[in-house]
Amino acid sequence: MSNFISVERAIEMTALYREQQDAILADEFRGQDILIKSEVFSKEQVEKLLAKPGCSQLRIYYGMSKDLKVHALLVGVNDNGEDILKDSSLTNVGEDVIEDAKRCPPYCPPPSPLNA
Repeated sequence: MSNFISVERAIEMTALYREQQDAILADEFRGQDILIKSEVFSKEQVEKLLAKPGCSQLRIYYGMSKDLKVHALLVGVNDNGEDILKDSSLTNVGEDVIEDAKRCPPYCPPPSPLNA
């Protein structure tokens, strides 16, 4: 089974998200760029996750920073559906979870059919 979708479907989904983005938030959180439009992760960091022994998938978690901004977190996943978290302790930074991406806003991409 393929997880690929048509560009047309992706355009529909991203447009609906942009249209409803603030509407799904409580009034006091609207207009604060809490929900992201997109994030960009470096190829080098993604390849490090995919190169981990046993990594067959990527999982995206959504987290929130102390300033209430939503961030995508990427982690490698094995064939059993388990997160691969071997290189990091709970408090030390390793190479198991990627978060520090370019978040839109404020770092938005040039216009494309997916963000028009």
